[in-house]
Amino acid sequence: MESEIARPKPKFDWFIPIDGDGRWAGTIEAERPPTFDYLRKVVQTAEELGFYSLLIPTRFTNGLFSEEAPLAETWTTATALAAVTNRIRFLVAVRPGFIALGLFAQMAAALDQISGGRLDLNIVPGGIQNDLERLGEVSDQATRYERAEEFIDACRTLWNQSGPVTYQGQFYNLHGAYCSPSPQNGGPKFYLGGVSERAMGLSARQADIHLGWIEPIEDTAKRLAALKEHFSSSGRQPMFGIRTHLVIRDTEEEAWRAANDLIAHADPHVKAQRQSAVQGTSMVGVQAQAREAPNHRLGPRLWNGLSEVRVNCGSALVGTAEQVSDELLSYWKLGLDEFILSGFPHVEECQRTAEQLLPLLKEKIAASNTASAE
Repeated sequence: MESEIARPKPKFDWFIPIDGDGRWAGTIEAERPPTFDYLRKVVQTAEELGFYSLLIPTRFTNGLFSEEAPLAETWTTATALAAVTNRIRFLVAVRPGFIALGLFAQMAAALDQISGGRLDLNIVPGGIQNDLERLGEVSDQATRYERAEEFIDACRTLWNQSGPVTYQGQFYNLHGAYCSPSPQNGGPKFYLGGVSERAMGLSARQADIHLGWIEPIEDTAKRLAALKEHFSSSGRQPMFGIRTHLVIRDTEEEAWRAANDLIAHADPHVKAQRQSAVQGTSMVGVQAQAREAPNHRLGPRLWNGLSEVRVNCGSALVGTAEQVSDELLSYWKLGLDEFILSGFPHVEECQRTAEQLLPLLKEKIAASNTASAE
C-alpha cells in the first residue's frame, strides 16, 4: 500500500567532538584533545565515508571531561573546518542572545559563502544548569524561547529581503540593515529540538527539521505524536531527526563490555560536575536522558551510561551491527528521516559505522519501502 506522503531518502550525519575524544569518557582531560588537526581528521573521515552532515554543538565549558578541560569554540571551528572540506554539510548549534542579530546574520552568510552553501543551524534556546549564567545570561525559559523565535524570523528577513531592512521586535530591532551577499538557496535550514510544550510549539512554527535525543522507542513514539499535533495546528508538514551514540562490536557481549568500559575510568570530580549540571535544569530532555535504570539499561539495546559524564545526549544503542540496524529501522518506521550518530573514538567509530552499520540499515529501509509500495 502506498503511503500518503513519500518519505525522503534518509540522511546520516556524524558529530564533531569539540570537548575532545578518546577511548574513555569522563576523565579529567581527553585522551585526544580537541585540536584543529584532530577535528579536521574527524570531519574529513566523515566526508570521505559519505556522511551527509556534521553536528557541531555549542557550550561554554567542557561537557564530557572536566569543565576546565580544553574546548573548541563552535563558530570559529566550524568555519575553519568548512574551508578544508568540499561536500559534507555543517549543522552548527547556536544560542540566540550572545551575538548581535545583525552581526550573526552576516557571520552565517559568510560561513555559507565559504562552505559553498553547506550551512544549517541548530537553534538552542535552553541550556544545562549554570551554563548560560557563566557568561552573564539570566533569563527564564519563556523569555529564551520567545527570543529564539524572533531570532529565526529576523535572520530569515535579513537573508531573504533586499536591504535596507527594518525589523521591529521585542528583542531585536534593525534600522536600515544589510546582509550582502546573502546565503545561497534561501539560507540555512533551521533545526530545533526539545520536548517541552514551549519547545514543541516553537519547532512547529519555525523548524525545518525537529531533532530529538534517543529514548526508548515507546517514548519516542509519544513525543512524535505530540509533535505532529503541534505541526498540524501550525499547518506545516513535520520533518524529524534523532541523535544517538553507538557502541557496535562483533558480538553483543563485546559491545556491552565496550559500553561499560567507556565510563569505567570516569573521575568522581567529573561525575559530580555532570550531576550538578542536570540537577535543577529546566530542560525536560536532559532529565529524560539522565533517568535512573538498572545498569543504565533503558531497553534491550538502549544504554544511558554516558549521562553520568556527558551533558545533553547521554544514551547509546549497543550491540552488533545487525542488532543496532534493527533498532534504528524501528525508529525510522516511526517517521524519523535524519540520524545524527557518533561513537568513541570518533574517527574509528565513524569508519565502523559507515562500513558495518549503514549498508545494513539502508538495505533494510529499502526493503521496507518496497514492501510498503506493494
